[in-house]
Amino acid sequence: MSPNRSSRLRRAARPSAVLAAAVLLTLVSAGCAGHPASPASTSGTGERGASGSITVFAAASLQRTFTTLGRDFEREHPGTTVTFSFAGSSDLVSQIRNGAPADVLASADRATTEQLGADVVAGSPRDFATNTLEIAVATGNPLDVADLEDLTAPDVQLVTCAAPVPCGAATAAVERSSGVDLHPVSEEQSVTDVLGKVTSGQADAGIVYRTDVQGADGAVEGVPFAAADDAVNTYPISVLRDAADPELARAFTAYVLSTSGQRVLAAAGFGEP
Repeated sequence: MSPNRSSRLRRAARPSAVLAAAVLLTLVSAGCAGHPASPASTSGTGERGASGSITVFAAASLQRTFTTLGRDFEREHPGTTVTFSFAGSSDLVSQIRNGAPADVLASADRATTEQLGADVVAGSPRDFATNTLEIAVATGNPLDVADLEDLTAPDVQLVTCAAPVPCGAATAAVERSSGVDLHPVSEEQSVTDVLGKVTSGQADAGIVYRTDVQGADGAVEGVPFAAADDAVNTYPISVLRDAADPELARAFTAYVLSTSGQRVLAAAGFGEP
């Protein structure tokens, strides 16, 4: 082949190569345009605002404060509903073990929550408050109860929590530390039942939490006693593994631990965790 002919063939091939490259570029661009980046790849974590409903199982001694916290949480998070079930902590644990649907558990002591174990509780429980025992007596303290020793008098009808209940375990602890042997006429399954016996006149005295005395709005009078400092209860809150809405459950737990939540608890007489 002559040099002139070879040069002419090379010049003729250039437009074809350019055209092929242009077509390929067009196809690649069209393919990319057909598959835009998904929102998940550009929107960070994809977290949503709190919404929906949860059920919170909470110790009886928390009824007043958690009712307030639930209402405040719903107001700050429109579209949410918080439903509560209040009872003795040991009863709540038993209900959860038997399949009762719950998203959050707030118990009156760590030991009760620990009965559920890691297969039921998601992550580590968070301590959110403390509470101390007090003697509840009728307004005016007609029997002049001043200390645990006075509760052993034969004319004093005493009511306490049963031993499996956190307030009952705390009562047993103060008996040991003080050396006073109490003989209640009745042992109840929740601290609110103990308080009810005193406010109704069915008992002369009951060992409850100081928050229960404060929450009774003058229906009873509280008698502090030194040994109570030997049995301060720490309250943990936990999200449960079977929670129907774990995100909302975590949001409520965070609210209880927040400055706003702690303010409500402190106003009710709870101590810092």
